[in-house]
This record gives sequence, structure tokens and C-alpha cells, in this order.
Amino acid sequence: MNSYEQLDDQVILLTGGTGSFGRAFVKEVLQKSSATIRIFSRDELKQHDLSLELENYNDRIRFFLGDVRDKPRLTRAAKGANILIHAAALKQVPACEYNPFEAVQTNVVGAENVVDAAIDAQVAKVIAVSTDKAVNPVNLYGATKLCAEKIIVQGNAYASRSETKLSCVRYGNVVGSRGSVLPLFLKQKASGCFTITDTRMTRFWITLPQAVELVITALSIMKGGEIFIPKIPSMKVTDLARAISPDAKQNVVGIRAGEKLHEILLTSEESRHAVERDGMYVIFPEHPWWGVDRSDENDIALPEGMVYSSDSNEHWLTSKEIETLIR
Repeated sequence: MNSYEQLDDQVILLTGGTGSFGRAFVKEVLQKSSATIRIFSRDELKQHDLSLELENYNDRIRFFLGDVRDKPRLTRAAKGANILIHAAALKQVPACEYNPFEAVQTNVVGAENVVDAAIDAQVAKVIAVSTDKAVNPVNLYGATKLCAEKIIVQGNAYASRSETKLSCVRYGNVVGSRGSVLPLFLKQKASGCFTITDTRMTRFWITLPQAVELVITALSIMKGGEIFIPKIPSMKVTDLARAISPDAKQNVVGIRAGEKLHEILLTSEESRHAVERDGMYVIFPEHPWWGVDRSDENDIALPEGMVYSSDSNEHWLTSKEIETLIR
């Protein structure tokens, strides 16, 4: 069975369904399975635009206006769903810093509402989408996503007497997504000058199709409480700039508030209760009150004190690979 066949005839509720990940997920799943998808988001214009793009699938998509802050509405949307993918979040670092209460309401309380709605509606599987910013966070956005991870993972304790299982995926920067550096550099190309915050800066990179595939894979192997991390390549921000325009000037403006030189996807503390499995790392919960079966013949124990960081990654994108990503 391919990984998409598990979705055949299933009803999927997708929060944040009109965002970058949501749109990619919807298109992949509609093309590769017979699932029905409920797209849950706040922006009616984005929903309208997406409905026009997907008009050939009108019999298998439904659009729900709603906010993850609104638990009754979320619970109503989850009724009859088999799977819930939680991708809704406030993600812009400066906006979250300026509006901290709003970030907490959406990213933290929203995650709690997802847990409650899934249990109350008897949704079988929940996958929440997280980020490398949640690891050793240095800004409010990262801190709220750390809380969201904890809420989703430990939500299994509340669901222990039900069929609901909840897990997370955690990955790095998505190539070309809104707010990423690639669209910024493409806009700056015409000026012949890129703004670089620090020449040492490295990042993990993942494409939207890879992010979708990670979620689909996680759905097929999750047992409740895991955090799934893909093994993905790193890239220096200066290499990205050179690939876009080799002769352009690079103006170093200094690291921004709430920004890191390098990102971490797996800490040394987490690696003590994590394994490597089929091109990914799997973090098991430290407090599995509900009981977790960790047995898998493909699991490989991690070295003592291992850290999966963008600056010490074994896999770096080559110039040709970077050019392919840009295209």
C-alpha cells in the first residue's frame, strides 16, 4: 500500500487550509487519494480563490469559515472526521512579538482546542505541524510553538480512554513559502543588492511536497505522542544569494531581533529518547502516561549527546540543487 491509500474514503479536517502548507496538502491529497477534505480557515477570500483552483474536486472539498480559537466551531467542523491536520498558526515573528496575546490565543489556546475538539468528535488521528523555531526558542513565536507541541503530545493523556491519537511533525524553513527569504531575494535581485543579516547564517530547508509527504508518512506510522523530524539538507543564506545572482552585492545588515545564526531540529536532551528511522528522527514522549509501543525493527539508536543542527548537518545543498529549488 502506498502512503496515500490510507487516506482513501477518509474525511480530513485541515486547519490553516489556505496557507502555504495547507494548499499544497489539499492538492496532493485530492490528486492521490479519494479522501474528502474540510478546509478550515478564517479568510473567505482565500477560500474563494482556492475553490476556483479546485473546482474539479468540488464533490470532495468543503470550506469551513472558522478560527481555532473558537472551540465550539472547531468541534462542529471535526464531527465525522477521521483525521485532523493542524496547520493553523500565527507565524510572523515581529507580528507575534508586537501582539503577544494574539499569538498565544491562536498558537497555544488553539492547540488546546484542537485536542479537545478531536477527542470530543472522536477523530482517530491528529497531526500538528510544528517548526524548528520551537527548539530552544528565542522569540515568542517559537515559544508558542513549543507550548503547542507539548499540548499536542500530552493531549494523548486526555485521550487515553478514547480512540484519538495525537502526534507532531517538526521541520525547517519551507522553500518559497510566504515570509521566507527566497521570495525576498528574488524581489531584491533587480536591485543588484541582497540584504544579509549575517554571513555565517545557516538554515534547514524543505520543499512543500516534502513537508506534505512527511505528514502522510507520520499518519501511517504514528502511535500517539511522537514528534517526527525529517532528515533534510542545510544551506548557507549567502549561497542562496549567490545562486540567485552571483554578481550581486551582499549588504550585511546585522542579525535581527529574535533570530538565530543556526537552527536546531533535535536537541541533545531529546536525542536521549529519540531514534533514527527510515530517513527521519522520531522523538518519543518523556511522560507517556497513556503507554507507547516503541518497538520497530528499523529503529537505530542515536549517539550520546547528538544534536541535529543546521550548521553541523551532514547534508548540504550543492549549487545545482539550490538552483533547482529556486526554479
